[in-house]
Amino acid sequence: MTGGAGFIGSAFVRRALARPDVTQLTVLDKLTYAGNPANLAEVEDDARYRFVQADINDAPIVTELMAEADAVVNFAAESHVDRSIERADAFVQTDVHGTFTLLEAARATGVGRFVQVSTDEVYGDVAEGASRETDALRPRSPYAASKAAGDLLALAYHATHRLPVMVTRGSNTYGPRQYPEKVIPLFVTNAIDGEPLPLYGDGLQVRDWLHVDDHCAAVETVLERGEPGGAYNIGGTASLSNLELTHRLLALLGRPVSLVRHVTDRPGHDRRYALDSSKVRALGWTPRVEFDDGLAGTVEWYQDNESWWRPIKDGSFADYYRRLYAERLATSSAAP
Repeated sequence: MTGGAGFIGSAFVRRALARPDVTQLTVLDKLTYAGNPANLAEVEDDARYRFVQADINDAPIVTELMAEADAVVNFAAESHVDRSIERADAFVQTDVHGTFTLLEAARATGVGRFVQVSTDEVYGDVAEGASRETDALRPRSPYAASKAAGDLLALAYHATHRLPVMVTRGSNTYGPRQYPEKVIPLFVTNAIDGEPLPLYGDGLQVRDWLHVDDHCAAVETVLERGEPGGAYNIGGTASLSNLELTHRLLALLGRPVSLVRHVTDRPGHDRRYALDSSKVRALGWTPRVEFDDGLAGTVEWYQDNESWWRPIKDGSFADYYRRLYAERLATSSAAP
């Protein structure tokens, strides 16, 4: 599997190695800024686990490793919308060309199953109802466009080469070990330190929230029982606005609403996402983590694991944070 040192990928690694029928798991990860070896510390002594630091665009290494594999799960991606707005080239390189490199290697080596992990953002803004797998892809950010391109490549390789590819499209995922550029870990860690919470626009953008353990369980289900050439939406257990999410986080932390600062919205910010997950549910999957329980557990994890996130926020992330939010916060308004 690729991207195994990241947030969702590392959770999938831990889940896979908890199964006695997994005889070997090779993780390929470039260890970019969001890849953290600490996410895999608890499995590094497992004899079935092997870690290879390399780029998914390195065709010789990818092909060599894939020749030994029964199945491939591709979690590797550049995934932060704001970074794609700032500079999109890395997204095209990883999410599009990297996916192409993996697909070519899978075709050359005859891999038995290939899961391409994607996102609900490929459907674009959903004013009402819920996106189905047959809906048109209308991405509105460079990140979403790069993931949509990867989806289409993967499905084209099934249609053209009969490669046994399946695509999963998950909703907003949360849980422990998420890099603090994303809204929940950013707001939780800022609130712990009494720092402002930069909320985009009016905060009424609606997102569907999926716990990382449920996301991994769904990917595992598709890997085992999905139909090649198919796409599968993976929805969560709660749909709420970013403003309501922020208030819930502050309540769990016992911090005041006065920390919230309404800042200039990001360009092209989608107003709402929603997924129809009936197709993956028909395979036997259902989300098990209730949002209130999952959110409370996530907040508690960040409270108990400052040694994990504080070096990240004190390092190169601090420069990125200033670039993204300093001017916005200087012209922000307080929550009403």
